[in-house]
Amino acid sequence: MIRLLNQNLISRMTYAGAVMIVLLVISTVSLAQTAKPSAQPQPALSGGQGLTLAARVTPAAPVESQDAAPADKWATVFGAKIHYLEAGSGPVVILLHGLGGSTANWAPTIAPLAQKYRVIVPDQIGFGKSEKPMLNYRVSTLVDFLDGFYKQVGVQKATLVGNSLGGFTAAAFAIAHPEKVDKLVLVDAAGLAITGALDQKVIAGLNASTRQQVRDILSLVFYNTTPFSSDAAVDAFLASRVTAGDGYTVQRFIDSIARGEDMLDGKLGAIKHPTLIIWGREDGLTQLAMGQRFNKEIAGSQLFIIEKCGHVPQLEKAAEFNAGLLKFLAGMK
Repeated sequence: MIRLLNQNLISRMTYAGAVMIVLLVISTVSLAQTAKPSAQPQPALSGGQGLTLAARVTPAAPVESQDAAPADKWATVFGAKIHYLEAGSGPVVILLHGLGGSTANWAPTIAPLAQKYRVIVPDQIGFGKSEKPMLNYRVSTLVDFLDGFYKQVGVQKATLVGNSLGGFTAAAFAIAHPEKVDKLVLVDAAGLAITGALDQKVIAGLNASTRQQVRDILSLVFYNTTPFSSDAAVDAFLASRVTAGDGYTVQRFIDSIARGEDMLDGKLGAIKHPTLIIWGREDGLTQLAMGQRFNKEIAGSQLFIIEKCGHVPQLEKAAEFNAGLLKFLAGMK
């Protein structure tokens, strides 16, 4: 699928658009935490095949209690079956993954939130275990399906937390349906156009076909790439992309991004919800300057920068991420 990209397409993309495409390459392995009480949780990749690969690399993250374990559920939205996880009760918090990702992206976040909130984590249409119809996918597609998903799972209003493409979707949904959003959390979000020449590592990552190219793109996504340094981990990563089954979806997003559809530039002033922007300082994809733009253009928003962290802080610095998120949800600054 990635081979369908060519230099003409790359040259027409915004940097932000290309970043979302690279995420399809890196979102294939779930977080796996070791049980070291004094150490920061170690990162891993996430996506449709993530849990299988993570199990081959390190032990799975422990669940705090059986009561907090999320339930596997299904909803039918516009005729398509959507898979989601649900845990806890209380005000609703919906977690949205990025391009090529899945519910596995939020593995370390669900149990802590579920102690006080009803946490809902969908595989967005075209990804993970959800059905993958041959639609002309774009961000507005995800917005419409999220609106339909609200209705099917009985949600009137929710806090939206989105990473990367999920953040793009969350912001677009808040603009389109302001009455259905309580609070907004954007995590290393995409959606703002930054034109300019692409780094050669990013270009190579669009068609990663060697171990070195995989390692190069991982260095842009994570601050700490040690968990992915072995050939076995890299080989499993490449194999997982082959079997992910979301190639058509991703290609349609590539086409949409190349056309500059649904970008958030000039629209963020419409967001009036309490908003937290979480960013890894060392994010090599959606760099901190983009997070600062979100912060500047969304009135009253807070910017929480996580040090020594890349593009997926909910995985790489789970404890710090969860603490900041819970503090914001509780209304604390």
